[in-house]
Amino acid sequence: MSGTAATVGRVRVATWNVNSVKQRVPRLLPWLDQRRPDVVCLQETKLTDDAFNRLLGSELADRGYAVGLYGQAQWNGVAILSRAGLDDVVTGIAGAPGFPGPEARAVAATCGGIRVHSVYVPNGRVPGSEHYQYKLAWLAALRDQLADGPEATIVCGDMNIAPTDADVFDPEAYVGQTHVTPPERAALAKLQELGLRDVVRDRWPAKRVFTYWDYRGGMFHRDLGMRIDLVLATAPVAGRVRAAWVDRQARKGTAPSDHAPVIVDLDEAPDGDIGPVVPPPSAPIPRAGSVKLPQSR
Repeated sequence: MSGTAATVGRVRVATWNVNSVKQRVPRLLPWLDQRRPDVVCLQETKLTDDAFNRLLGSELADRGYAVGLYGQAQWNGVAILSRAGLDDVVTGIAGAPGFPGPEARAVAATCGGIRVHSVYVPNGRVPGSEHYQYKLAWLAALRDQLADGPEATIVCGDMNIAPTDADVFDPEAYVGQTHVTPPERAALAKLQELGLRDVVRDRWPAKRVFTYWDYRGGMFHRDLGMRIDLVLATAPVAGRVRAAWVDRQARKGTAPSDHAPVIVDLDEAPDGDIGPVVPPPSAPIPRAGSVKLPQSR
């Protein structure tokens, strides 16, 4: 990676797989007003660009956000909302495979001197399947694109990979499942070899941190989750991190996404360095092997 470092201070960056922005509007707008992020990466918007702008364009403009979109009806869709500038918006990934055609899974822009990428990595579904091979090929194309990026870069989004066994509630429950297989983790490690730091794990190396909980089986209330929503940053950006945390509050209540936002403060932490998960869960840690995934029952 080459180029110049970030040039502005105090930026709050957030990433959130909203699992349909249309369904999440009653939660998204109050969350923007409460947390006041400067740059927001959204995934699974599930709207065309025109539909997104009709739904939220004026509301976001009133809040000072410029918007970079790469949408798709019903499926996928990514966005960047920025109050820190929005320049050189690029949609998609050159050379990325489709399934079968191109999917709306990546958008990039320069915000406040940082090259920001909002990505929604393919799920993979079943190890060894065509979807799984597509996931690995897509990640390889993402790596190639990032390799040519500027020195100050941040990659935010739903990676659909838990980096290590510490990032799932129980490794035994995930045997034979996607998100945890060696090839997926190796593909993520290849991204990080470009100099991208996992800023949440760097800040909280030994803490139990999840960002996704299945809707089924009371998984959220039992804190049986995975950490698959990541913020990866190059050294010039990672060195500015003052707080990095999962906004678990946004996963509570009526009609939530199955993901919680991840929030990272650069240069200044307006809420303080308040911990890895806010508020922390109260559920006890289950005995290994005692819980099966909903899809395995």
